Amino acid sequence: MPAFLNPAEAEMWVGVGLLIFLGIVIFGAKAPKLINANLDAQSAKIQSDLDEAARIREEAQRLLAELKAERIRAEAQAKEMLAAAEEQAALYAADAKAKLDESLARRQLMAERRIANAEAQAAAEVRAAAADLAVAAAEVVLTNRLAAMRTDPMIDGALGQLATKMQ
Repeated sequence: MPAFLNPAEAEMWVGVGLLIFLGIVIFGAKAPKLINANLDAQSAKIQSDLDEAARIREEAQRLLAELKAERIRAEAQAKEMLAAAEEQAALYAADAKAKLDESLARRQLMAERRIANAEAQAAAEVRAAAADLAVAAAEVVLTNRLAAMRTDPMIDGALGQLATKMQ
């Protein structure tokens, strides 16, 4: 074995120390840069994730506020529609009541007119029947009177005057 690889020789330990020193210098010069670069990249990634999360949170809050405002508008609109529907129903009910009252009044007036017409017709029929009865009674009375008295001095006198006036 060569003399510089002999652990009992000082040259070997000087060589090992030199290699360790060079390794530390080379690794020491590059390692912090690599570590810093990795840490900076991780920091940038974390910061971008935080910024994205903040942006998403702001957007979610904006959407939530919009949805709340939209819900409030929808509730107000629903209340307005309900009030309008109740008002319209009240108008329809009032209109239907007015039409019903008008229809009942018109039917009552028609019924009263029919009753009045029926009463007038019945009165006319009674008058006609009374007139027919009076004519029949007068005919019977006159027939009986003429049959009892063949000659009536008043009728004879009236016929005589009639004959003279006609000439």
